Amino acid sequence: MPELPEVEVSRQGITPFMLGETVMRVVVRNASLRWPVPSEIQELVGLTITGIRRRAKYLLLDTDWGTAILHLGMSGNLRVLPHGTPAGKHDHVDIELGNGKLLRLNDPRRFGCLLWTREPAEQHPLLAKLGPEPLTDAFDGDYLYRRSRKRKTAIKQFIMDNHIVVGVGNIYANESLFTAGIHPRCAAGEIGREPYRLLAAEIKSVLARAIGQGGTTLKDFTGSDGKPGYFVQELKVYGKAGQPCTGCGAELREIRMNGRSTVFCPLCQPESE
Repeated sequence: MPELPEVEVSRQGITPFMLGETVMRVVVRNASLRWPVPSEIQELVGLTITGIRRRAKYLLLDTDWGTAILHLGMSGNLRVLPHGTPAGKHDHVDIELGNGKLLRLNDPRRFGCLLWTREPAEQHPLLAKLGPEPLTDAFDGDYLYRRSRKRKTAIKQFIMDNHIVVGVGNIYANESLFTAGIHPRCAAGEIGREPYRLLAAEIKSVLARAIGQGGTTLKDFTGSDGKPGYFVQELKVYGKAGQPCTGCGAELREIRMNGRSTVFCPLCQPESE
């Protein structure tokens, strides 16, 4: 599933081709995505793309009249292609631009979305209650410490809660907890201020490095240019159960938490202090 780095890489990839361009046509081949593509999406036609932003895992295509909200779902991807490029089975939407290019949404599982709002995008129900962006100054260890008091939730679930902080998906939660030396089952409310400061710093570092490497390609994700992400080569624990820890050599262990694979080192990430 594309996580924050993959969505940010997609944003960076499509921006040079779309920013400042006028939408000439919107072709909806299949409106049955996670939520139906609204007929109002046709209001994009004739408008100029004034901004391309990311909020959590959502891409926001701004115009002076409203904002298109894109989500890639479980396996969606975006491509920038020439007008007239033949569409495949899972190519559900094209946004054609005045420069001869089109933005194509491909989504085999149809868990993504394309919505339209005339209100400020931040007020949309999907975005209004989201936590801070992890790569901004609004997110740090002191913030995590304050939000975690009296919380019995496991720390992995805590940092993956989009109401706490956005964009820390399963892969990057595994990696950040490992480099911070925190067991994923530790209760969020029992972790001290200093460990939270380290964890916040590691979350920022892991996400920034993943963006710099073009994201993490495991099964489905490629960037808007069709190239895979290379951060998979830097993963230290995710997908490596049974292999030796890069820090101490102990065998990495895997457990399931909320149905998700969770890999950790029993020595570098002790369950109790």
